[in-house]
Amino acid sequence: MASPGQKVVLITGCSSGIGLRMAVMLAHDEQKRYHVIATMRDLKRKDKLVEAAGDAYGKTLSLAVLDVCNDESVKQCINGIKDRHVDVLINNAGIGLVGPVESIPIEEMKKVFETNFFGVIRMIKEVMPDMKKRQGGHIIVVSSVMGLQGVVFNDVYAASKFAMEGFCESLAVQLLKFNVTLSLIEPGPVHTEFEAKMIQEVKQKECPGADPETVNYFKNVYLPSSIDIFTLLGQTPDDVARCTKKVIEAKRPRFRNLTNPFYTPIVALKYADETGSLSVNAFYHMLFKIKSGYHTIVQLRGNTRTISNFIKVHL
Repeated sequence: MASPGQKVVLITGCSSGIGLRMAVMLAHDEQKRYHVIATMRDLKRKDKLVEAAGDAYGKTLSLAVLDVCNDESVKQCINGIKDRHVDVLINNAGIGLVGPVESIPIEEMKKVFETNFFGVIRMIKEVMPDMKKRQGGHIIVVSSVMGLQGVVFNDVYAASKFAMEGFCESLAVQLLKFNVTLSLIEPGPVHTEFEAKMIQEVKQKECPGADPETVNYFKNVYLPSSIDIFTLLGQTPDDVARCTKKVIEAKRPRFRNLTNPFYTPIVALKYADETGSLSVNAFYHMLFKIKSGYHTIVQLRGNTRTISNFIKVHL
């Protein structure tokens, strides 16, 4: 139970990665401003979180079972909180999916949307009415830079994040009327067990339905480039957690919050050309036309002018 003056922060997907580090960082706040309710589908996976939380566990951090894909689970979790009072909701739970579209069953695509899109909406629908009544609250959604700029072979995952961005952009306007803030956290690649495991699994995976040329580009061009990007530019879960904490503590939180400055010029490509051709052609040339194009862009490390000049030369 939160102490008087503490903000109640509920975080989804806390068994590992970004969610775990967010929960621990907020629970260890020196001023003890937060009581963190760290949630996960299966409490059998709590050990890493409990160990990382240390003395904060049972004091400024408590655990709760929550499956964002289940209406009843969401309702039970929120009903279990005193007066259903949540000051800050952090929607972090999510799953990834990568590969040629032809090889991905529709059911797998639906699972991604069920977690990444509808899971967030379930949580918002459950806490938003109380926040509006109280005329206060902060809803945070962990989106992705892929909610702003699509990335080849991440079609379905990017689509789920684009959908979330559009939903939040629309809802944020209404919520301002009720003094409720909505913020998006938009990481690029992040070093987590989830990402490392997914890449290893994909490398071994067959791609039924995809033609040999597409499979070759996916496994021998895209995946090595992706690994380079994670190695050279990937942030840690703590980096994303620190960004999120700053958003929570800001007097006037921003709506969009890119956590990795490298992606600012890449996203800017999209908005520099209303036809969309600039960004599409830039990514095409980087992956398929320029030898080591992705790797070269990575080495430029977010220098907007240098990246722009590099792209102009090769387009």
